[in-house]
Amino acid sequence: MGDFTALVIDDEPDIRELLDITLARMNIDCHVAANLNEARHLLEQTSFDLCLTDMRLPDGNGLDFVDHVQANYSQLPIAVITAHGNVEAAVRALKAGAFDFISKPVDLTQLRALVSSALWQAKADRPVKEQSKLEAELVGQSRAMQHVRDTVRKLSRNQAPVWISGESGTGKELVARLIHQGGSRAQKAFVPVNCGAIPSELMESEFFGHEKGSFTGAHAHKEGLFRAAEGGTLFLDEVADLPLPMQVKLLRAIQERAVRPVGSQREQAVDVRILSASHKDLAEEVQAGRFRQDLFYRLNVIELKVPPLRERKEDLPLLVEHLLTRMRQQYGKPNIVFEAPAQDRLATHAFPGNIRELENIIERAVALSEHDHIGLPDVHLPEPPVAEGRCDDNTDLEQGPQPVSEKSALLGALEANRWNKTATAKVLGLTYRQLRYKLQKFDL
Repeated sequence: MGDFTALVIDDEPDIRELLDITLARMNIDCHVAANLNEARHLLEQTSFDLCLTDMRLPDGNGLDFVDHVQANYSQLPIAVITAHGNVEAAVRALKAGAFDFISKPVDLTQLRALVSSALWQAKADRPVKEQSKLEAELVGQSRAMQHVRDTVRKLSRNQAPVWISGESGTGKELVARLIHQGGSRAQKAFVPVNCGAIPSELMESEFFGHEKGSFTGAHAHKEGLFRAAEGGTLFLDEVADLPLPMQVKLLRAIQERAVRPVGSQREQAVDVRILSASHKDLAEEVQAGRFRQDLFYRLNVIELKVPPLRERKEDLPLLVEHLLTRMRQQYGKPNIVFEAPAQDRLATHAFPGNIRELENIIERAVALSEHDHIGLPDVHLPEPPVAEGRCDDNTDLEQGPQPVSEKSALLGALEANRWNKTATAKVLGLTYRQLRYKLQKFDL
């Protein structure tokens, strides 16, 4: 008897035998079925730790079985076997709830990694630990944050690529880290990369690595970000900033699960989960021709939206206390508190820079305060927003219908970033030239 039990569904006897032998060597008992009807019958009789199903079967589609498992055996990890290059089928399976996929001809190294990951997730029993960590890191009791926490838990249990959308400063990297830490890859590396910060001429080398001597300045072998994240998670922050030529190469690496270092003649298999994020709307970038549609669909298998702070103002008291707790220790001021008028003033602010801006405001108040009570004079913000309809310029820098003047929002972002124009432009989603125009427009 093995330590685990797996259900394998495939109408090709050779594939069933290959999978049976491979799993047996991993100490896994294998039950095989040649069609969906046999598989459903086996599911009713036996408790399984893992399921592998082909996509094309004599009496139906593997996606139908994924739906059946999700509806009736939601804790059972199920992976699909797809035809080589059939990315659309793999994406549909992941959207339906499959744990992962593997292509034919089956690569046994990839198969073993997939199986090990699925079994680790199946036997992991960490609900209390996971709950406490999520509560501690994703602060807030609003309905929006409850949804984010619930979604993070679900996404931690599979390998689907996730696009984390949201404005700058909302905590997209934190969400990505928690997805990684809650899943089967937690013991491996989490490698974040800001796609907008890498010079275009170095991108291929940074992502895929290079061989020594492959170009001028390549004095040593470099493994690259994909290889650095082997077995773990690669987080592509600001992925919309990738130039089009690099988007093509990234798409191939994701689809083939392999990279070719600069100067090398052979590809190297990689096992990484891809999480990506951007404050830009990728669908709009696709429409504008700045982002490849095929890469968009590959990255955006599942979208997780992180809400802006203005849409969850009820979480402000908890967020303020959470940030204060950290800064009391950092600045050696264990008794410092925010007075009610200061808290009320924060509640009137639009927070175009979101959590990052709130953190800057609180840190500045704590650092400069000469007493333990932070009052209204210690909170440096622009004037409260005017009532809606009383100001001709009420555009809020594309941050939604919040009734705050554009000038006030601009001042708030500048203050939060200590008048660093580059940082302010990034927070507001503007180019540096656009920011300069607005500064001239409002005589700032």
